[in-house]
Amino acid sequence: MARTAVTVTDLNAATSVADPAGTNADPSNGHTVNGVRPEVLVFRVTNTGGAAANATLKAGAQPLAPSSGQGDLVVSVPASGAVWIGPTESARFLQPDGSVALDLAAGFAGKVTAFKVNRR
Repeated sequence: MARTAVTVTDLNAATSVADPAGTNADPSNGHTVNGVRPEVLVFRVTNTGGAAANATLKAGAQPLAPSSGQGDLVVSVPASGAVWIGPTESARFLQPDGSVALDLAAGFAGKVTAFKVNRR
């Protein structure tokens, strides 16, 4: 099955952004972000469940991701809490199609939000 696309919220200097709603957690298919250079990509993952659950930033594939041998980055998201993951790194997380992939543990409930942090 296709991964769930996550809309990216652009954070620009000297402006404000309303807090985005995020994309509903999809532990069955995982999530993907396309068209954003990983070095400027940050995820916010919220957990609305009663127990901590893992979010996994998937290692990429060679030759695009020469540091993919470091493996996935697994982060525990606390019960009724949130974590921020990133900025990500092309050398470790870039997928063959140019995307970045995030998986959630089975039964995960919450939201995934992606932010593009523009650099000057």
